Formats: sequence, C-alpha cells, structure tokens
Amino acid sequence: MTRMSITNISKTATVGDAPLISRTLARAFDDDPMMRWFFPDDASREAGLCRYFTTIFTRQYVHHGVCERTEAAAAFWVPPEAQTKAVPDAETIQELQNILGDRAPLFRDTVETAAKHTPQQPHWYLAVIGADPAARGQGHGAALLRSGLATADAAGLPAYLESSKPSNLPFYEHFGFTVREELRLPGDGPALWAMWREPRHPADA
Repeated sequence: MTRMSITNISKTATVGDAPLISRTLARAFDDDPMMRWFFPDDASREAGLCRYFTTIFTRQYVHHGVCERTEAAAAFWVPPEAQTKAVPDAETIQELQNILGDRAPLFRDTVETAAKHTPQQPHWYLAVIGADPAARGQGHGAALLRSGLATADAAGLPAYLESSKPSNLPFYEHFGFTVREELRLPGDGPALWAMWREPRHPADA
C-alpha cells in the first residue's frame, strides 16, 4: 500500500482535530473568491480563516454534523434531521462577528441569501469541504466526497452543496452533482453555485 493510499483514508473528526482542520481549511480556502471577499487583507487572511473554521467546526458541525478528515483535507456534512440544529447560536454569531469585523454584515447577508434557496426536500448538505493545496491531486477531497455520498446513497437521499469557486464545479459534476442555480451574492459579491445530486444505487455509484 502506498503512502498516498494510507493518508487519504477518511476518519471521523473530533474536537481535538480542530487545529489541524482549521489550518487545512484556511489553506484550502485562501484562493476562494467568497472567502477573499470576507477576508480581503492578504496579510491576515490565513489567521482569520483559521479562527473562522475553528469556530464553526467546534461550535456547530462537530456537534450536529458528520465531520471527516484525512491528513490533508476535511469535510463537514449535515444530515437532514440535524439541519435545524446545525446553525450558530447567539454566542457563536457574536464570535463570528468579532472574527469578520466590518465584513460581518456581508457574511450575514450571504448566509440569509443562501438559506432562501436551500432545497426543502430532505437531503444531505455538504457544508464545507477542502484540501490543502500542497496535497491537491492526491485524492484527499475525493475520498471525503465519496464517503459522504455513500452515506447519502445508502439512505436513498440526495445531496446538496454551494460552491463559490467556479473551477471546482467540474470536480463536483464528476461525482454526479449538477448546477441547480447560480446566485449572485448581495453587495456586489461573487457568484455562488447551488448544486444538487440525486441518490444513486450502489450499482450506479
């Protein structure tokens, strides 16, 4: 077995993984148009993203989602029965506002815009997925995506995500997602692509 095949096996993420996960996702999203919009300062972006991902992971998704990681990637999924719980409480909102500073209103408007377009049909929601750029092409993101989709397929449920990076669309399309809608974020923000995937039977996956 090669080193690559060992390190990109997905594992359940725990609170203790927060430092690794936040660093990984900060690097993964450094060139993401939406995150650059939220964190426009190049010098402080990585630190801001680390704080942001630490907060949403430790306060939301590790408690109400299915969080998995490899050595160089992480993904946060939310099953349909947990989607009303996997939202920030007042303390978390305040923490995010502190992290985002004067960009907090843009973040709030973005979350509200996306929420208006969230499908009402029960589905598995891929809230976050990212791989360290140094490990891209080694299958880390694909391993996490396959793991989550296998769970959704086993339940006979579709999957939904929002992508803010156009170059990632072909990657998701390869796994069966199709663009459901293109959203323009408020305040002259970047585009956001809502993507949907119908469940597959094991023989079709």
